[in-house]
Amino acid sequence: MNDQSGKIHPISDIINQVSEIFVDLGFEIADGPEMEDQWHNFDALNIPANHPARDMQDTFFVKPDSDTAPDQREDKVMRTHTSNVQVRFMEKLRDAGQTPPFKIIAPGKVFRNEATDATHEVQFHQIEGLVVGEGVSIGHLKGALEHFLKKMFGNDVEMRLRPGFFPFVEPGVEVDLKFNGKWLELLGAGMVHPNVLENVGIDSKKYSGFAFGVGIDRLAMMKWGINDIRLFYQGDLRLHNNLK
Repeated sequence: MNDQSGKIHPISDIINQVSEIFVDLGFEIADGPEMEDQWHNFDALNIPANHPARDMQDTFFVKPDSDTAPDQREDKVMRTHTSNVQVRFMEKLRDAGQTPPFKIIAPGKVFRNEATDATHEVQFHQIEGLVVGEGVSIGHLKGALEHFLKKMFGNDVEMRLRPGFFPFVEPGVEVDLKFNGKWLELLGAGMVHPNVLENVGIDSKKYSGFAFGVGIDRLAMMKWGINDIRLFYQGDLRLHNNLK
């Protein structure tokens, strides 16, 4: 009889670790649907139809049921990021007559139409963060990310910011982590684009914010030295039993 005790999945373990770090900083955890309409996944995030940025997030489209009302027959998408949760959270605040400040993280599964290999899967996990308030600056973003990375990997980690393009932030940055003597691209971040705030009824002249998104699978691969993302989804217990 195999009396090995069960273990939490490494992806769930990392989600819990990251969530705990940000909850300690006063962040709220938000959730949203994995199958999404195009407004919440693209348009509200400053990625309009026919914009080249949509090609960067090729995803799976789901046709509506035949009994769907004619005015609601837009194809749904499997969300390409958890930024849809940010939009839904801000819309909920708007509809309730509430205003910033707020701080949220949104962990969850996302989908891309990728060719599967050691570093790409058609499904993976992200945690995105969003902070909106008066006077929020890129300095606040840098401080929050440095705190997060030191908690995850130790006080000796080095972080750097490089210019990067993401349609929902301006300016946008790529965040690199020096790991085992090499600089590795880890996440994307930036100051929330004014169009995104205005799309959900937040005055972009009064409020500013920062956002970031980090791949949970990437964090797990770095933390435990796993060299193939596909191992997380094969159900092989040897993966779990060999993790420390």
